[in-house]
Amino acid sequence: MLPVEHDDPINAKILAVSEDKIAGFVREPFEESARRSGVDVDVVMARIAGMLRAGTIRRVRQTLLATNLASGALLAWKVPEEKIDRAFDWMFQRDPFSGHVVIRSTDTVSAGSEYKLWTTLKVPRGFSLQKHCELLTQKVGAEKFRIMPAKGIFTLGVGHVRRKTIEPGEKADTPAKMIRVEAAELSEHEWNVLLALKREFAPEEIRPNPWASRAKEAGVSLDEFYRVAENLSARKIIGRFFHVPRTRETVADRRSRHAFQCFVSLGGACGARDRDRGRSRPAPHPDPLLLA
Repeated sequence: MLPVEHDDPINAKILAVSEDKIAGFVREPFEESARRSGVDVDVVMARIAGMLRAGTIRRVRQTLLATNLASGALLAWKVPEEKIDRAFDWMFQRDPFSGHVVIRSTDTVSAGSEYKLWTTLKVPRGFSLQKHCELLTQKVGAEKFRIMPAKGIFTLGVGHVRRKTIEPGEKADTPAKMIRVEAAELSEHEWNVLLALKREFAPEEIRPNPWASRAKEAGVSLDEFYRVAENLSARKIIGRFFHVPRTRETVADRRSRHAFQCFVSLGGACGARDRDRGRSRPAPHPDPLLLA
């Protein structure tokens, strides 16, 4: 029986690469994992499928840069103290467009300290951020809000396995690059390919040439599927080919991890400054393509 624990030496070598190192669209992602990890490709596929079945890996998928597919922003809310708990729960549980929801404690009076509730928000094409915020203001009893659209994002590494070997203060070889947020216009044909591309992989799909069945699902030839996917990747719509391990995270880990895409906004900073409590979840958006 194959080992399925994430700290098994071979599994750890695979996950150190496949968690967050395969950027953009790759025609043979499992071969790329094998090349970078130094593990035979058949072993890589068998181990990933085994970990996925066992629940060690929560999902295997191609991620998207959702910031380029719909309007989104970081939101700061001024809510009366007696209403803030209800506002927190309402946005987290009932608003399908709010993602991360955080209450910040502010021990000292400083710029922005009156804004204790922070959220991220993304609305579908044709919807207004302003109008949705006005609706939320009525629902939760907020006094005012501030919309801070992202001008650019930094995609930070997850690396649950890899970070165990990283020393405090250690830096990457090259500085992180900012990805400018630019709304992309996609044709119906491109959306069709993107839908098939985005779906999570089942264990039985962990095999060579994994995109062949997705091309069939999209009703296009494999060459056409590659062409569209590589074009979308060049346009910064495709994120990483991503294996997400199930780890025993502390609350502090989750608070830190929720800033995986840091906003560079006018007058605003990344929403990971919470000192009190926070919840993070993928918003149950009607359009699954907006969930990266």
